[in-house]
Amino acid sequence: MKVLFIGGTGVISSACTALAVERGWELWLLNRGKSSAAPAGTRQLIADINDRGAVTAALAGHAWDAVVQWLAYVPTEIERDLELLCGRTRQYVFISSASAYQRPPAHHVITESTPLVNPFWDYSRQKIACEERLQRAARDEGFPFTIVRPSLTYGETLVPLVLNTWKHSWTLVDRMRRGAPVIVPGDGSSLWCITHNTDFAPGLLGLIGHPEAIGEAFHITTDEVLTWDAIFRQTAAAAGVGEPKIVHMASDFIGACLPEKAGGLQGDKSTSVVFDNSKIKRFVPGFRARLTFAEGIRRSVAWFEADPRRQTVDAAVNASYDKLITAYGRGLEAARREFSLG
Repeated sequence: MKVLFIGGTGVISSACTALAVERGWELWLLNRGKSSAAPAGTRQLIADINDRGAVTAALAGHAWDAVVQWLAYVPTEIERDLELLCGRTRQYVFISSASAYQRPPAHHVITESTPLVNPFWDYSRQKIACEERLQRAARDEGFPFTIVRPSLTYGETLVPLVLNTWKHSWTLVDRMRRGAPVIVPGDGSSLWCITHNTDFAPGLLGLIGHPEAIGEAFHITTDEVLTWDAIFRQTAAAAGVGEPKIVHMASDFIGACLPEKAGGLQGDKSTSVVFDNSKIKRFVPGFRARLTFAEGIRRSVAWFEADPRRQTVDAAVNASYDKLITAYGRGLEAARREFSLG
């Protein structure tokens, strides 16, 4: 099978790249060639996807059984892909986001028929608009799309905690080890699913080249459901910390103080979500997420500990969280005094 990944070296896509190579696929990666050498067993097309002339030249002479678009976030990028790839691929797989599902959800169990509406997060609304453009392209032009919606997915290079910083995700582990408090939105009881990239990969690859997946949408997640408090405690245990100092804080308070966090909280991680994976299991027999979060996060911590240079900390994020926790504590104490006097 000849497949093109637009991207292919990110946290989620790297596991899919590795599995495709293991399965003997003819896998090509289209990227700018700046981040690292092409993974072993892949072939590379070097071009900026936004440079129309360069990418047209790179694609010349090629046709694909499938193209997986990992890097499109807005409808204009889908429009570009439609122009570049129409007639060149039998299947176009768009990596959307499970945050596109209704927020807050009318029911905590999410299926692929859950409405797509997110008034809180522009990132999610743009993904929804991308999906809508593909639906029109299929209806009007017969464009062969498949939509995949990952939820929070991580690998050994990432500590996937809410309110962490993804570029320096050791930051919250460092806080725990120093005995500094960590913030958990709400009361910590919201239900969440965190999926390891090696569990996601077989689900995605099972859809590639699957004729019945054309025109369909899927989410691919673990069936393990944990509260955010449990997720933080399991991370602390993996890091050798007894009990993390958790500060529970309302999401709207966090968003009011740190507006850049509001969308990702209210539009995604502060609400309980449990994913019904029946559909992906029907289309990809044998699919099942096997890695527990407790084991996955141990692998992540071990990866960071293997090289201290990986343990980078975001000082600005640390300072903002310290400031937020201090402000929250002052407000809480002032409220207690006011009500005790009343």
